[in-house]
Amino acid sequence: MRRPLAVAAVALSALLLVGCTSSGADSSAPAPNVGPNSSGGVTAPEIAGGEDARSVAGDSDVTTENRDVITNGSVSLTVTDPIAAVEDVEAITERAGGRIDSRSENPKTPNQPASANLSLRIPADVLDETLADLRALGTVNFVTLEKSDVTQQTRDLDARITSLQTSVDRLLALMTQATTTADLIAIESALSSRQAELESLQSQRSYLSDQIDYATIQLELHPVGTVAPGTPETFWGAIVAGWNALVAALGGVVVAVGFGLPWLLALGVLALIVLLAFRLARRKRHETPTPTPPTATTTP
Repeated sequence: MRRPLAVAAVALSALLLVGCTSSGADSSAPAPNVGPNSSGGVTAPEIAGGEDARSVAGDSDVTTENRDVITNGSVSLTVTDPIAAVEDVEAITERAGGRIDSRSENPKTPNQPASANLSLRIPADVLDETLADLRALGTVNFVTLEKSDVTQQTRDLDARITSLQTSVDRLLALMTQATTTADLIAIESALSSRQAELESLQSQRSYLSDQIDYATIQLELHPVGTVAPGTPETFWGAIVAGWNALVAALGGVVVAVGFGLPWLLALGVLALIVLLAFRLARRKRHETPTPTPPTATTTP
């Protein structure tokens, strides 16, 4: 008599726990979609979890020192040789403990100057020192940095991960106590759902941590003379800038004339052929004799 009662008690406990965990987790909002947005930051996750998640996130003492910040930026440099400067950029990045996620090199051709573009991941704690080393490679055209505070996102993710991990641990403990096939199937189904959601949140948290720990810098390398200089600050600087602008404009006119010269020659030859044909036709029309009408004879 005691064994059936014990089996029924275990089964009832399993079903009650599965129902509680399902209502506590399934009533939450969808998993946060953590990823880069159009401004280079991350989208705020939608957190509407249970009471455990709210208590953990609300009780955390967030100060200025321990806030989570994602840094994205762009740097443009004018260097003597962009292709050769890529090696120096790689050395600076490796020395800082960072990495290069992508790079593209455009060698010099008759139609375009050389250039290079790199996507750098720099450790956030040495970003200022690394930017100083990059500035020393050439002339700085511009530097832009954007910081996004994602402290609330990380706290909410941590709270949901902790809550789901506790739920998974309880289901694993119940699985060892299940005595019937129906109880085991119910527990395994709930466990599979919780583990999938937990792995998804852990993956999103890892991505967010990588974005926080490493700043993303888009670096552009241009050769001398391809990027317009800034506004001159002195009279002599204005004269030099005006002379350079005049030379650049004359160079542009020469290039435009050179580009259009073949078309002008072709159009000139075509116009000459049409003119010659018109003159030949007109000459033939003048040279053709006009027939004289027959003379009428009168009868006496």
